[in-house]
Amino acid sequence: MASPAADDYLKTVYSHTEWQPTPITPSQLAAKLGIAPSSVTEMVKKLAASGLVSHVPYGAVRLTDEGERRALAMVRRHRLIETWLVQEFGYAWDEVHDEAEVLEHTISDRLLEGIDERLGRPRRDPHGDAIPDAYGSVVREPFVLLADAAPAHTGRVLRVDDRDPELLRALEAAGLEIGGEVTVVADGLRISGADVPLPAGAAGVVWLSA
Repeated sequence: MASPAADDYLKTVYSHTEWQPTPITPSQLAAKLGIAPSSVTEMVKKLAASGLVSHVPYGAVRLTDEGERRALAMVRRHRLIETWLVQEFGYAWDEVHDEAEVLEHTISDRLLEGIDERLGRPRRDPHGDAIPDAYGSVVREPFVLLADAAPAHTGRVLRVDDRDPELLRALEAAGLEIGGEVTVVADGLRISGADVPLPAGAAGVVWLSA
């Protein structure tokens, strides 16, 4: 079942459980994709019939081994393109998601390999998400969501969710950057020795090393 729509579904199912363990439901899938629940139900049935997901009525949607392989290939495309746009074209990290959504379906495998080689085989995209290698292998380290981090926890910023450009800009303005060491304080984070309040919603979109 080869189609951009199917690939978008598989990528979304994969991404949902990448940083937390609870599998995605059809209603959550509809919300993330901005698609009517009835349309999601039909596509999930098609994906299940093609052996790409497992699903029971009203239950969670999970990738099969083949579905995960397909999802990882699309995730690799998306994140390499985001990294390419930032490093080669000067895009900001809040500008690349939508561009990559379009380009990931159009570039050839040859061009993708060329991008990967030119960038030096990066392992993380601009938001800290792991870039699978050409064989689908992914390297991660233990993490904790900022909302779940204990007071005084110190760690590196591993990842920031990329779906809210305004929040990304606010976090950048606060001095947050991928790889930077921070400490959890009462009203935000200690960044470069200064206690910095964070914008509303930040605790749910920032992951730290455990």
